[in-house]
Amino acid sequence: MQAGARRKPDAPSAKTSTAMAKVKRSFNNRTCEAPYLIFLGPPGSGKGTQAEKLHQSFRLVQLSTGNLFREHIKNETPLGLKVKSILAKGELVPDDLTVQMVVDRLDKPDTIMGVVFDGFPRTRDQALALHQRLDEKAKCITAAVSFRITDDEIVERLSARRTCPKDNSVFNLKSNPPRENDKCDLCGTTLLRRDDDMPEVIRHRLQVYRQQTEPLIEFYREQDMLIDIDATRSIQEIEAQLDEWMPMFIYNANS
Repeated sequence: MQAGARRKPDAPSAKTSTAMAKVKRSFNNRTCEAPYLIFLGPPGSGKGTQAEKLHQSFRLVQLSTGNLFREHIKNETPLGLKVKSILAKGELVPDDLTVQMVVDRLDKPDTIMGVVFDGFPRTRDQALALHQRLDEKAKCITAAVSFRITDDEIVERLSARRTCPKDNSVFNLKSNPPRENDKCDLCGTTLLRRDDDMPEVIRHRLQVYRQQTEPLIEFYREQDMLIDIDATRSIQEIEAQLDEWMPMFIYNANS
């Protein structure tokens, strides 16, 4: 599909889903051996929440560069020390550091069932590096899902987001509040607002995203890998739509 072509509908009919399932979404003519999904969208669009749900329901590994970076920071690894100040400012981590971290994670055996790339790639160079690495492993991207939402809605969402510093669980005081005020549902740890969830940092992060990451939407659209989703809807509505699409993704991966 070329840039500027009509978007696929948010809720495809059974006939449309069947037709889409017959399209092999591969790179360099490689056949996918497992579902490898890329979730694209600005910070706060809900892609992390939905990636976690696919992990729980379909055993796909949620590969979040944000969580991996925070793990490195918590463990005070050399990589963590390098990126700590960068993330606090809302800047993007350099490609070489990010790609190396992702490649190391892909070498773990649990990725054999498939992966949801949550927040990666963020640049065209990262996308090409990822494709090259997957190609070396005889794997490929099945589809890229674009989460659509406005900047104003993002600022409102992220200002209310709270994160557990112990297990990285994420809550939202408006749309997905914890059962007990300011306490993690899983471990009871006091929830925190991350430095990069401050309104002024959010605006800067969105500006960086629009400039550097949004072009990936057209990159994957041109590869006929892109599916758009309305990210302004409820968590439950988006989850139901992705569940409807999963047979299509799994079919493509194993056909």
